[in-house]
Amino acid sequence: MCDASDYAVGTVLGQRIEKHFRPIYYASKTMNQAEANYTTTEKEILAVVYAFEKFRSYLTMNKSIVYTDHSALKYLFAKKDAKARLLRWILLLQEFDFKFIDTRGAENYAADHLSRLENPYENTFDPKEINETFPLESLNKVAHKDPSTPW
Repeated sequence: MCDASDYAVGTVLGQRIEKHFRPIYYASKTMNQAEANYTTTEKEILAVVYAFEKFRSYLTMNKSIVYTDHSALKYLFAKKDAKARLLRWILLLQEFDFKFIDTRGAENYAADHLSRLENPYENTFDPKEINETFPLESLNKVAHKDPSTPW
């Protein structure tokens, strides 16, 4: 499952066991300023690319299904005149064996939730004082190879 919002992407790696989806791994990432300016389709394919890069070791040589709420992604692979960035991502995704399945946003709840998590510490910087004073005795012992020290 993959989803993107205005500022983050979320993805869930899982498997179906007796018609029930069982999550294995959750991942999300906030977008940088350049990625936040992407179109909706670019953000959604970015979520898929992020998922396949993150879970590469699990997905290589296996058939996969990508559940997404953005139906245009299915037709993106047939399009010949796309942007260079999209073509690069499509080439990257061609090494995997997968298919897209459309889901409603309500069914894609885990990835949808992960893509909408806010980072409360995004723009806060709390400078800490650097303690530049520390006992030099321990450094002296190391520098002069004091036999009483264990190292």
